[in-house]
Amino acid sequence: MPDSSAPTAVRHQILATATVVAFLMYLDRICLAQIISSDSFQKSIQLGQNEIDWIKGAFFWAYALFQVPAGWLSDRFGARMLITIYIAAWSLFTAATSFAWGFWTLFFARLLCGLAEAGYYPASSSLLTRWAHVASRGLASSFISWGGRIGGALAPWLTAYVILTSGDWRYAGWIYGFGGLLVAACYWLVFREHPRLHPRCNDAEIALLAEGRGDFQPLKNPPHRFPWAAACGSMNLWFVNAVQFFTNIGWAFLILSLPDYLKKVMHLDDAASGWVTTAALFIGISALPFGGIATDWISKRHGKRLGRMLPMSVTKFAAAACYLLALTADSPWGMAVTFGLVTFFADFGLPAMWTTMQDISGRHQAQLFGWSNMWGNFGAALLPILFTKVLLLYDTNHDYHEGVWLCAGAFVLAGVFALFVNAEKPVTES
Repeated sequence: MPDSSAPTAVRHQILATATVVAFLMYLDRICLAQIISSDSFQKSIQLGQNEIDWIKGAFFWAYALFQVPAGWLSDRFGARMLITIYIAAWSLFTAATSFAWGFWTLFFARLLCGLAEAGYYPASSSLLTRWAHVASRGLASSFISWGGRIGGALAPWLTAYVILTSGDWRYAGWIYGFGGLLVAACYWLVFREHPRLHPRCNDAEIALLAEGRGDFQPLKNPPHRFPWAAACGSMNLWFVNAVQFFTNIGWAFLILSLPDYLKKVMHLDDAASGWVTTAALFIGISALPFGGIATDWISKRHGKRLGRMLPMSVTKFAAAACYLLALTADSPWGMAVTFGLVTFFADFGLPAMWTTMQDISGRHQAQLFGWSNMWGNFGAALLPILFTKVLLLYDTNHDYHEGVWLCAGAFVLAGVFALFVNAEKPVTES
């Protein structure tokens, strides 16, 4: 191990690699909405609205249900091997999406993609407890989330570009899948479980990362079971779960139904729909570093409870208000900006959520993060079904307003539950 008075920069390489993986994960996750709405897909495969809703939700149901098992696997067997497998698997299933010829093949390809992606964020939350300084968890969390949001923001435009350039929707899945296999190989080469196990991490960097942690050693006895009593008995954790659940109901419209709104209600073509959705999601990207900095700044001055709770709560009320503003926009740029403000405020509180889970989860980092993320993705999985049901019952003029009001209301509920979250109250087994 090299020894120097100056810390090496391995922690930055780890964080950069984790951010690239998050980029790829969201690119593969969000490309489907643009694929299904494209003229190329609709000429190739005819699906009813109910089938489309189930296909859109399939990823999130699988993603949600596998959060806890994937988190347990990561805590039990280590993130390096498991994340490498996860990346390779979801890349292969993304490629498999482009071999689909009907409802069931597309449904199962997305289901398996969701299963494979489920483990990444729980494992990433766990690795940040070792590879980010304890006073900078908010900013470090924002970078990984930032990578995901960039992938999500680019997905509509990039997918539309690939489809329009190639003339076939299937090329999008094939290209993304091959790129993912390369990323999996890079992750295996760069990552190690702990700074003390990395051959290029010197004593100075280890000492820096160990500040404020006490005994900073690789975990010798990883948890063998999920802490069910602690997870089910902690009201604090249930408040976090509720924030995740309602936030994802509000946010999922932007990645699952916004392209339909732009095409069916605002009558934009594939190219315009793609760039408006991408522009809106890109506006949200700028919120993540600011959200991380704000979380760390408020926490240092006013304690963890306010430092985590305020960015989590206030921004949800702002996101709800911006949805109502977005419904008044009638130009592509106006829609891009107003829906972009929704993403901005929704994402501003995301680093606070990550750091809260790191604060309260103890040695069960990946498992409890997965537990909470599971409830959040139940919300995303339910949104297509709820949205269509609301439109059928109440949207008599087919302007989608009632569905967007549903999403705004979900953000309000997320903001209310966030008021009760206390990052200073850890989850402990009774």
